[in-house]
This record gives sequence, structure tokens and C-alpha cells, in this order.
Amino acid sequence: MYNNILIIDDSETSRMIIKKCLVMSGHSRANYWEAEDGIKALAILGSKPVDLVITDLNMPRMDGLTLVRKLRKGPTTKAMKVIVISSMANQQIDAELQNLEVVSIIRKPVTPAKIIEAVGSEDGSGEGGEF
Repeated sequence: MYNNILIIDDSETSRMIIKKCLVMSGHSRANYWEAEDGIKALAILGSKPVDLVITDLNMPRMDGLTLVRKLRKGPTTKAMKVIVISSMANQQIDAELQNLEVVSIIRKPVTPAKIIEAVGSEDGSGEGGEF
């Protein structure tokens, strides 16, 4: 169970759908923060206790891959759980994300079933999706 979740996507609608899927999968008691790009996400991560980051790859200013690279270099964020959401399939990027130890890559469209597979449900089942 994650208590503090940061959702990063440049689409407000996508952030809303991701949050709704998380709530439907049993994470209704979590605190949620949202950012529209990696730069705003880093600001939130500097001031909020975050257990899980869910980030889109394709965003302006700072994309999700750059954000994950930065997280892995930070002393307080290097072991943070990260899930990536993407509409594209790219073996090279997927391999790099796997090397950066992301928990899972969720392909759009996001559904509660995909969230449960990647994040797990409130009872702890299902954590760790596929690459």
C-alpha cells in the first residue's frame, strides 16, 4: 500500500484517469500530488513525502525518462518506486527503464486492471507489472 503518490502527466485528463484507476484499485486513502512535467515533479519531490511516482514519458520541459534518470541519481530518490506510463513501445527505452529499475511500464490506455497489475491492490497483491 502506498500512502503518498505523485502522478506526472502533461494531460490533466490523463492524471485524473490515473488517479481514478488508483482509487478504484483500492488506493483511496493515499495522498495524491500531481505535476504536468518533470520539473514540477522534482519541486514536489523536494517538499513532499512520496512513496510512488507514476510518470508519463512524453511531456514538455522535462520528459519522464529524464526525470527517472534524475531520480536514480538523487540520494533520497534513488530507491523510489517508479511506474512509467507510455503510449509508445520502444525496446531501447524499455531496456533503459528496466536498467533504471522502474517497477513497471503501463501502456496506454490506463485501466484499473493495469494499475492493479503494476501497483498492487490495497491488500498487497499484484505488485510488479511486466516490461
